[in-house]
Amino acid sequence: MAEDGEQLGIVPIRDALRLAEEREVDLVEIAPLAKPPVCKLMDYGKFKYREAKKAHEAKLKQKQIQVKEVKFRPGTDEGDYKIKLRNLTRFLEEGDKTKVTLRFRGREMAHQEFGIRLLERVKADLEPYGIVEQFPRMEGRQLVMVLGPKKTGVPVKKKAAAKPAGEKPAADKPAPGKAGEKAAEAAVVTATEKSATSQ
Repeated sequence: MAEDGEQLGIVPIRDALRLAEEREVDLVEIAPLAKPPVCKLMDYGKFKYREAKKAHEAKLKQKQIQVKEVKFRPGTDEGDYKIKLRNLTRFLEEGDKTKVTLRFRGREMAHQEFGIRLLERVKADLEPYGIVEQFPRMEGRQLVMVLGPKKTGVPVKKKAAAKPAGEKPAADKPAPGKAGEKAAEAAVVTATEKSATSQ
């Protein structure tokens, strides 16, 4: 096979090598198991360079999945919990994996059920956004759970539809012409007062 894909037919190996030398290219075996084996005349160095470039470009286009960690305590209060949950939701929506770590200190080790309950709550709250890849397990003094993003069906946050300029909600919208009528009434009143004082 020639460089441009032209079929040269069945050629003895000696003739094929001579052709490659004449054209200053390499004779590359591309289908060794075929009978007879299929070879192609090509610049092998250039071919390897193009393949490496393609692989590099494909790698750049791929999303690098990172594991983002968020730490909790058994006594994490409601405000902190909501902030941490918001961060976890954002990480999952961006396609990253999340690692939820719950650390016990001192006597908290005796009451691990509080930590397990908290992780169960996190799991339930993140159900629309991700799936549990590693269920909570103890690693030393901490419980660890890993969640991955859902492949499909992740709710996408939609921005509120922009309303036309100058349009207000129905409840806040004044009756048509009211503002104009009030301004006209005020002008009439001041004009009458002026004429009364001048007389």
